[in-house]
Amino acid sequence: MIYYDTTKMGPARHRSGLMRLSSRIREELGSAVTTVGWDGRRRAFTAGDKRAVVDFLPTDWLLTVEMFSEAERPGFSAFLQQPPCRLAAMFHDAIPVKLPHITWPQSVQRHPEYMKRLAGFDRTWAISESTKKDFTEFWRWQGITPRATVGVIELGADFDGGNRVQRDPLIARERPSLLCVGIVEPRKNQGFLLEVAGALWAAGVDFELHVVGRVNPHFGRPVLARMKALQKREPRFHFHAAAGDAQLGWLYAQARAVALPTIAEGCGLPLLESLWRGVPCVCSDLPVLLENAGGGGCLVAKVNDLADWQAKLRTVLTDGAECRRLQTEAMARPLPRWVDTAQTLLKALRAS
Repeated sequence: MIYYDTTKMGPARHRSGLMRLSSRIREELGSAVTTVGWDGRRRAFTAGDKRAVVDFLPTDWLLTVEMFSEAERPGFSAFLQQPPCRLAAMFHDAIPVKLPHITWPQSVQRHPEYMKRLAGFDRTWAISESTKKDFTEFWRWQGITPRATVGVIELGADFDGGNRVQRDPLIARERPSLLCVGIVEPRKNQGFLLEVAGALWAAGVDFELHVVGRVNPHFGRPVLARMKALQKREPRFHFHAAAGDAQLGWLYAQARAVALPTIAEGCGLPLLESLWRGVPCVCSDLPVLLENAGGGGCLVAKVNDLADWQAKLRTVLTDGAECRRLQTEAMARPLPRWVDTAQTLLKALRAS
């Protein structure tokens, strides 16, 4: 039996990258797994109607793609110290350890223990080569030898399960638009993107900028204040705090390109999701993004380099031939689907 951990996914009201990952894998695994969640009061996993405590067998698997801590799951540390079944996990990033000054304080406090715990799992997969490197270097620094060889797994580009988008080679609109998707916080670097957009507008480049994302309550308010002020004086700027899948799909369909000026990522799902819709992506030159940007449909700009970002965004906004080339590459290149991610996990667990 394979049990799938949805402790956080169940009550979540937002669609962050992690929540989307968890829900899409669950959808694609279907009846091959049983959904469970940690009950802190009973200090056990429950299934079904939440009344039944799971009685694991030694040959069973517990698969989690969630981040966890003892503070969030009382009693979970004891469960992991003497697990009644085999443990498998996907892990996402080491950002709270690498960039603590711009990361939610609770994550900074809890993440090192989470990373240590993962080394004791029977099977683990990183969501990128860069993430794998971050975790293995952390374990080496801590003097920890992981229990199992760490694999790397591709995430799906089909964010809503829809078919691959094939659209006209160039979105013909009087005013082109750029789209930026991600939680509003310093790591995603929307403040820098506002600077780039402002410089392009001042230089006479006419375009719309749409920013989509919930606001990080700890770090996002200064950026939110800047966006609200800009929205009042610049009609070409639009902030969408709570865009559903339908609205987000419409924004992708209208976009000339996606802008991803982030300074840290575990994988960079917006890049893959934009390519799935045939939309070019202008992204930061982070090693983790270069893993997927090199296949076509992308322009890469230096992190926080104002001049380079202006040049790359000006290209997609004003150079029709180059934009058509990028769109053609985006629509033609092979991309992974969530069903592939789910089947990779399932095949590995069933073979063990």
